[in-house]
Amino acid sequence: MVRVFRNARLWRLDAAGFEAAADLIARAEADYEPDAVAKRLCLPTVSMTARHNETDAVRVPATGRVRVDDRGVVALPDQARVLLVDDICGSGATLQTVTAIIRGVRRPSLLRTAVLCRNVGATYTPDTWVWDVADWTCFPWEDDPGQPTETLEVRSEVRHR
Repeated sequence: MVRVFRNARLWRLDAAGFEAAADLIARAEADYEPDAVAKRLCLPTVSMTARHNETDAVRVPATGRVRVDDRGVVALPDQARVLLVDDICGSGATLQTVTAIIRGVRRPSLLRTAVLCRNVGATYTPDTWVWDVADWTCFPWEDDPGQPTETLEVRSEVRHR
């Protein structure tokens, strides 16, 4: 697990940036017709909770283990086409763990991954992502970090593996 933090800034993804990025991901992944995806594609959503950090506090090191509440995976039909979406791919451990669970329990016909941000040191590369980051990123659903932040610029396209 290698995450890169240059400690040059604290990134913030604001609500408008999140909405724009979600639209970009939805458009980029629409051709794959996933069965579990964000509301923008008007398809069923299945939620799973996975944590790699003990808290959402800024610059908390990852624990090295991923805790997953995988109860939602049983809602997926066998052979489903799945898009697994997460906020960030820090090291890749969470995406690797959750994809292994999904593959082991439901054997999807297609399993793709998409994230808002990918840390430049991640050993796993998702299929689709919006920003490459080398500093901590705060998301709209997290508490205010109480420190100055720089807003991630809205992008016009996604990145692909």
